[in-house]
Amino acid sequence: MATSPQQAGAIPNMSLELRAWNIRRKALRMGEVQGQGYIGQALGIADVLAASYFHALNHRPDDPEWEDRDRFCLSIGHYAIALYAVLMEAGILPEEELETYGMDDSRMPMSGMASYTPGMEITGGSLGHGLGIAVGMAMGLKRKQSDAFVYNLMSDGECGEGSTWEAAASAVQWKLDNLICLVDFNDQQADGKTTAALARVPEEGKWAAFGWHAQRVDGNDLEAVVAALDTARNADHEGPRVIIFDTTMCKGVDFLEDREITHFVRVEPDEWQKALDVLEEGKPQ
Repeated sequence: MATSPQQAGAIPNMSLELRAWNIRRKALRMGEVQGQGYIGQALGIADVLAASYFHALNHRPDDPEWEDRDRFCLSIGHYAIALYAVLMEAGILPEEELETYGMDDSRMPMSGMASYTPGMEITGGSLGHGLGIAVGMAMGLKRKQSDAFVYNLMSDGECGEGSTWEAAASAVQWKLDNLICLVDFNDQQADGKTTAALARVPEEGKWAAFGWHAQRVDGNDLEAVVAALDTARNADHEGPRVIIFDTTMCKGVDFLEDREITHFVRVEPDEWQKALDVLEEGKPQ
């Protein structure tokens, strides 16, 4: 699959499939450094991150504070290991810092914090707050008459938070057509399935009923992800846009995919190399 024109600092002519593979590998290596981490989420969302950073977003890796950049908000702070991996892949963070993940004085704490990490737009972790922050950013950019977009990556669990829907209604009220919400629907929360926590509703229909341009696609199908991102950005819709991505936890490492508990998947010390070996077998050409 071809990528869009490369941003400054990116390696040219690298496929999105290989980008996603590199993101998965970097995340596994960081998990091995700590012996733990939200690996399931990182492996599952890698395709969405690859398509976002190397196809959709307008940004400059050599200038993360560039005023005209698109903003990428990580509402799900515990997904930071995945975002660090893509920031390294983009050249915003040096890959040699990988070995410092989660350590004292590291620029890569286990939960994302904007004050520590170049390219990290917000401090996430209090789930349900990211969309509200993204709404504020999008409003600010509108008032500056900026053409930049705000992307907000959030979890399916956050769709059970009341503050999410207050922010969703505000985005429609202010006609924020520069806001694109990305929902990772992996159907996993700390205490079980997301769909078992609250009454199940048609997620795409709910967002549409609020006034959003809504899509739902397979988040591990890169062609579908790219098409959905393009549609969201170019939609003829006077308001915000949302894409619900159905993803598989631990995607690409089959023996981890098969585990019953994958929210904070347990990886034994002797399994990290096995996971890297399995991933290597599936490396795209």
